[in-house]
Amino acid sequence: QGQLVESGGGLVQPGGSLRLSCTASGFTFSSYAMRWYRQAPGKERELVAQIAPRGDDSYYTGSVKGRFTISRDNAKNTLYLQMNSLKPEDTAVYYCKPVGRLLDWGQGTQVTVSS
Repeated sequence: QGQLVESGGGLVQPGGSLRLSCTASGFTFSSYAMRWYRQAPGKERELVAQIAPRGDDSYYTGSVKGRFTISRDNAKNTLYLQMNSLKPEDTAVYYCKPVGRLLDWGQGTQVTVSS
């Protein structure tokens, strides 16, 4: 079936950095493009970034371009999101998901940007 476990969130001041991790199990991680999503309170879940199976191509939503970097380590079945220059509007629960594979959402990891 597969499982996703997100971690690395926390409370950070505006302008700070965090690195999120998503550890996958139960499916062939290296065969799938992977996405980071986020959901802020009272808002719909939105796509933040996507990375190709081999990590050789990526996409970012406009609001995070130039500040966030998605990467992956297929040997460790782990997806990352390096978040720099964080803003209060980045506050959300962050989730990972493979593209094209039915899998339950993980528990997510809370990111709070506040002074």
